[in-house]
Amino acid sequence: MAEQETRSNQNTINDQEEEETRTKSQPLIPGLPNDIAELCLLRLPYPYHALFRSVSSSWNKNITNPRFLLSKQSLSISSPYLFVFAFNKSTAKIQWQSLDLASGRWFVLPPMPNSFTKISSPHALSCASSPRQGKLFVLGGGDLNRSAVVYTALTNRWSCISPMMSPRTYFNAGNVNGKIMAVGGSVGGNGEATTEVESYDPENDTWTAVKKLPMVLAKYDSAVIGKKMCVTEGWAWPFMFSPMGQVYDSDEDTWREMSGGMKEGWTGVSVVIRDRLFVISEHGDFPMKVYCSDDDTWRYVSGDKLPAEKMRRPFAVTGEDDRVFVVAGGLNVAEGKVSEGQNGEFSVQWRIVSSPKSSTQFSPASCHVLYV
Repeated sequence: MAEQETRSNQNTINDQEEEETRTKSQPLIPGLPNDIAELCLLRLPYPYHALFRSVSSSWNKNITNPRFLLSKQSLSISSPYLFVFAFNKSTAKIQWQSLDLASGRWFVLPPMPNSFTKISSPHALSCASSPRQGKLFVLGGGDLNRSAVVYTALTNRWSCISPMMSPRTYFNAGNVNGKIMAVGGSVGGNGEATTEVESYDPENDTWTAVKKLPMVLAKYDSAVIGKKMCVTEGWAWPFMFSPMGQVYDSDEDTWREMSGGMKEGWTGVSVVIRDRLFVISEHGDFPMKVYCSDDDTWRYVSGDKLPAEKMRRPFAVTGEDDRVFVVAGGLNVAEGKVSEGQNGEFSVQWRIVSSPKSSTQFSPASCHVLYV
């Protein structure tokens, strides 16, 4: 029996070695040297990678190799795509979609694991990303609200990662210096608030407790500027008390109170463009503001107004280089080009990318730009 099992294992190993030898000897594209063929594969559009991987085992091995994305980046041929976590209020359906910013075409991502489909609200989850690595992180799913998953654009697949140390919902998350932070939120069925904070290291798939929040903060918005994460609970009706906010310094593992001007002027959803903090206000004609740390004030951004006729709340906002993307109800997207004048003033010009009719009932919960 043992001898038979050993023989079976040896046959399996031999088959694997034969397959690897066949893959290595098989040309990627007949008639072309492999180095030229690899350059051709690097230019295949991201949304069709899953289809291209089925062409042959050699294509699949090449495209799913982590070096594939690094090669695209080194040759400056990786392209930014907008990823949107959306939900349908009528049916409670949730899904991720991707917008090709070059062609304006939308693609639906594979569904997340089943444990993430049984949530009370998409806002109970929190999302973060590693744009240059082409990865999305979704935290807070599962029966115990500890589950975490990562989406890898290169393979177009979701996979589970180590669960968080503490169960939590309605919390803030962000990428601080390559580590994924989970801050505060609610625990348990009674919604009890927590000040616990933890950090995920994608390199070794581990969570580590970091400095706790000095106070409980209701979830409203957060932003990462350099190596610091700013968390604010925003203004709350009836606006009698100033909002609270904290700033985490990853180098020192400390929290400090957010400056008065920053937290009082933070009146919308935020985006960081070239280490400058902007917000899209959620009132009036949705003005855009930029925070000036020198005098702790906010200044309005000149130029176009956000096209209100096409954009209805709720908003989700993200940025890339000098561009800001606002995703609205119905998944219409406003792309703004931000520029800075010689006098230090900022201006913005908007263009609209209309969504397909199939998205009219969806609203955004989160959005991110990934390079693929």
